[in-house]
Amino acid sequence: MRALWRSLRWRLWLATLAALGVALLAAGWGLAGLFREHATQQFERQLQRQLDLVTAQLEVDGDRQPRLRTGLNDPRWHTPYAGLYWQIDALPRQGGAPLRSRSLWDTVLALPDDTPAEGELHRHTLPGPDGQTVHLLERAVRLLDQPGAPAWRIAVAADTAELEAAVARFSGRLLTFLAVLGAALLAAASAQLAVGLAPLRQLQAAVQAVRQGRQPRLQGRFPSEVQPLVDDFNRVLAHDEQVAQRARQTAGNLAHAIKTPLAVLSQLAGHPPADPADWAPTLQEQVQAVRRQVDWHLQRARAAGAGAPGRLTPLGPVLDGLLRVMRKVHAPRDDGPPLALDLAPVDAQACFAGEPQDLQEMAGNLLDNACKWAATRVALKVTPCDGGWRLTVDDDGPGLSATQRQAVLARGVRADERVPGSGLGLDIVREIAQLYQGELVLEASPLGGLRATLTLPGVPG
Repeated sequence: MRALWRSLRWRLWLATLAALGVALLAAGWGLAGLFREHATQQFERQLQRQLDLVTAQLEVDGDRQPRLRTGLNDPRWHTPYAGLYWQIDALPRQGGAPLRSRSLWDTVLALPDDTPAEGELHRHTLPGPDGQTVHLLERAVRLLDQPGAPAWRIAVAADTAELEAAVARFSGRLLTFLAVLGAALLAAASAQLAVGLAPLRQLQAAVQAVRQGRQPRLQGRFPSEVQPLVDDFNRVLAHDEQVAQRARQTAGNLAHAIKTPLAVLSQLAGHPPADPADWAPTLQEQVQAVRRQVDWHLQRARAAGAGAPGRLTPLGPVLDGLLRVMRKVHAPRDDGPPLALDLAPVDAQACFAGEPQDLQEMAGNLLDNACKWAATRVALKVTPCDGGWRLTVDDDGPGLSATQRQAVLARGVRADERVPGSGLGLDIVREIAQLYQGELVLEASPLGGLRATLTLPGVPG
């Protein structure tokens, strides 16, 4: 139990750490991506405003050459390699030096070969001056609405270093935040595991108390999720205790039953008669008595193992087989009409939580008893009840009074076992049913005779 507890605790810890790590990694990756996307959009919006500003200032002189009406106010346009650049080229390219900002100094932006349509906005990321990486927006415009008027390619670019620095700062702060959040979540998970596993630790202590003999059952207050397990375990303990007690009782009864035959055999061995022929009948009688007692108690001992978990016996096939046997044995009658044995349709899901031999012994004994006393009819039906099944056997015989029914069920309730007869009696059926936590009830039948109702456990919930 302790090894199981340790293994379960480590498995839960590893599962919690894995889930926490995956969650934080996914959260960090997603948030960093969202921030980069947002910062890039902001960067492009600012760059597009600069492009609109340059486009608004563009005009052509008398020689149809481009120029800016007024100077641009941002000092970065005039500072070499300041990180903000503009450049104007003719479309199509005609060679020569393009019109460009002072910040480009003596370099030219290497624009890609694509040619944007008029008013169309293109985006590029390409190498810039002084080893910079720039993000570039460009568009084509035509200033004169005349055939053959030149078109101009206006490009504005900005260094992406600030964008990358902002993303790096955010990622660093995000990493710190996620580390703190991870530590907090880990502490919360630790507390949750400690609280959540507390009932299992309590269950471990209860099992140890049972194993060490300090408690006969699992005791304590457990949450509703664990209580069904505790109840099932206590039922197993109760069953084992019942089986052990039954085994001790059977052994004691067997020893008591063969004591007298053994005493007679011992006396015969100590004082043998003169004629061995006088010894043989007594010896055979006592040996047969011992054999009957041994066979009887072995049969009862097998019934003491009833209720073992994991066994399910369908009721329908067993009852059909018993009825076929009973019809052959009891239906033909010389002194009256044939006996009718009726079985109501049995639910296909009806199963007895036990061995088929025990079901055959209990149901067979009830059917045999009903057939012996019935006048013309025996009726058998199976109905569900409280997670189990109720087997009802009715006959139209003379029946029993309330006093007689009580006496039949109470017969044999003493320290010694009953002398074996031709089969199990009603009290034996009751004892086997009790081993399965079932019940046998005798009452008046609507047919006029005796009704025997046997309640048996079904499929465990």
